[in-house]
Amino acid sequence: MQLFFKENIKVKGTDFLDEEESKHIVKVLRLGKGDFFHLTNGRGALVKVQITNANMKKCEIETIDFQQIERKKDFYIHLVIAPTKNADRMEWLMEKCVEIGIDEISFVITKHTERSYFNTERIEKKAVTALKQSLQTYLPKINAPQNFEDLIHQIPQPQKFIAYVDGENTATLFRTAHAAQSCCILIGPEGDFSKEELQTALTIGFQKVSLGDNRLRTETAGLVACCTLNLLNEK
Repeated sequence: MQLFFKENIKVKGTDFLDEEESKHIVKVLRLGKGDFFHLTNGRGALVKVQITNANMKKCEIETIDFQQIERKKDFYIHLVIAPTKNADRMEWLMEKCVEIGIDEISFVITKHTERSYFNTERIEKKAVTALKQSLQTYLPKINAPQNFEDLIHQIPQPQKFIAYVDGENTATLFRTAHAAQSCCILIGPEGDFSKEELQTALTIGFQKVSLGDNRLRTETAGLVACCTLNLLNEK
């Protein structure tokens, strides 16, 4: 199956794709009039369409079949992570997390965060690309950066964890988290969370967890947390 993205898809009738998707379909994949492919809006729609005019700038399509795919997951993964100085590392993380499975990602500005400005538009594009590649129909919620103090008081998930490098902390995320529940995991910057940030999180109900014996880079820690929670929920 070839899957493409369109935010607003018509249930029936004629529709048009934007220039980026049109060029990929017509010029790169060389699909033409009469060919079929599928679209998703990132909100559960899986739509079979047929090309009626193979225009590279504005490909004309007709809806053949419209399905709304029910979300069957009984768990929810919310990753809160400090953006790295190198934006490419966050884009890589977004791509991999979408492929593996994530429901929401938030970017948090901490005391030790090296990058205060972050372009979520590029991250959203990476997420859409990964969504199409992995043939999924639900795009994760992507939140713009917020300060640590503001963000952690807004977390609704009942399971709340903070990954913290601590020689005394032996409780791993895999052993502490429970399957079939909503979960939030905080991942700090290269310099980790400050002692004050850690204490604030613990005071409002976050549990301190380890991601293993090795010291991980920020984006690696985020990916490990995403993998861990998905594997936990496959048991």
